[in-house]
Amino acid sequence: MKRKPTLLEALIPIVAMLLLLAVGYGVYGLSPEPLLISASIVAGIIALRVGVKWDEMMLGIREKLDMAMPAILVLISIGILIGSWMIAGTIPMMIYYGLELINPRFIVLIAFIVSAIIAIVTGTSWGSAGTVGVALMGIAIGLGASLPATAGAIVAGAYFGDKLSPLSDTTNLAPIAAGSELYEHIKHMLYTTVPAAVISMIIYTIVGFNLPAEAVSTPEETAIMLETLAAMFDWNLLLLLPAAIVLYGSITKKPTLPTIIFSSVVAGLLSKFYQGFSVVDIFASTVTGFDVSMVNKPGFNAEGVIFEVTRLVNQGGMQSMTSVILIAFSAFAFAGIITRAGALEVIMEALLKVVKRTGDLILSTVASCITMALVTGNSYLSIIVPGELFKDTYKKKKLHAKNLSRTLEDSGTVIVPLIPWSSAGVYMAGVLGVSTLSYAPWAILCYAGFIFAIILGYTGIGIKKIEEESSN
Repeated sequence: MKRKPTLLEALIPIVAMLLLLAVGYGVYGLSPEPLLISASIVAGIIALRVGVKWDEMMLGIREKLDMAMPAILVLISIGILIGSWMIAGTIPMMIYYGLELINPRFIVLIAFIVSAIIAIVTGTSWGSAGTVGVALMGIAIGLGASLPATAGAIVAGAYFGDKLSPLSDTTNLAPIAAGSELYEHIKHMLYTTVPAAVISMIIYTIVGFNLPAEAVSTPEETAIMLETLAAMFDWNLLLLLPAAIVLYGSITKKPTLPTIIFSSVVAGLLSKFYQGFSVVDIFASTVTGFDVSMVNKPGFNAEGVIFEVTRLVNQGGMQSMTSVILIAFSAFAFAGIITRAGALEVIMEALLKVVKRTGDLILSTVASCITMALVTGNSYLSIIVPGELFKDTYKKKKLHAKNLSRTLEDSGTVIVPLIPWSSAGVYMAGVLGVSTLSYAPWAILCYAGFIFAIILGYTGIGIKKIEEESSN
């Protein structure tokens, strides 16, 4: 007979997972996948104790994987996209002209702004970081700027754009989970997101102007990088066509997967008929990633290419996303089991008992979203589960649903890329070449948002009551 778990039983799997990851991954550098599976075993023992059968646990895992499958397919397609854009010369051309035009003093600020713009237009933080973000990191390497600061600014900018884009999956999901409306949700997020963005840009500007002269790479090194890139590829405005296809598909709300694949096909054609690469190398680039050894131009010596250039262009391909997918599968095994055991509901119920004021409710929502993000490493779950659990409480407190949807994004969506074992954290670290813990302090917007959410909750600024809405 299945029963409701006690609070202690509900907490044991989560505490076990946090300890395993904190000690195993954080201290000893162990792979997160076996640690998550070990946490799943603990969750399974608790689930059996409360009467959950094995078949139910498997059903819970399958439900989580079904929910994540569209994102996993997009993840694989992004690997294809990066590989095809590399061999076509699309990303290398962005790097080339960025090296020539961007002042190193402003690279961190520009990284934030450009990533935000691309994410708003495309509706995807991953796409923004995986395309223009890769180019911006290449420019930062060439200019000798701080790579953790640049990567953090890219992540923050990408998630700023993702939050405010009507094309974003999480931006559409939050109002659905909370019971609000999409565009009023986006408008309401400006209360927390704009101040967080302003603070971020001020700090990025200060960082740029305080960049020591010796930190900027020598003109000789930059010149070598420019010369090498120009020798590897031929530049033409046509190389921006793959990027234009993605932008057009996002603006016109075309399906994401076909748009990305079509852009990759066009990039493949450009790499064949304009850059002169072989079909074998083009296909290899989409699977294993681009490599400078694929360049076969007269007079070009791939073995003589400096490390800074190979670090820029030797990437992409479906295989580069394997680690992300493995972590996602392991995390969803844990999430599926504790969900079926009813552990999350018990924890949320205990949390709600201490809620007295609006600020307490906002703080509880923030804590729940962050806990969910830490436990599952999944943006969708950190929105859906707290949204469902807190929805009725916001109604009872006469708070408009858009307060909840805003808080879900402020403390759910944007926190996930700061978690090293989450798929977003692994992805960002992989495509940007900087570890999650290194760039996290610089992704200022990602944690400033929920700080402002808590402040607004206790001050009442930007908090909409149901009575206010009905009187407007």
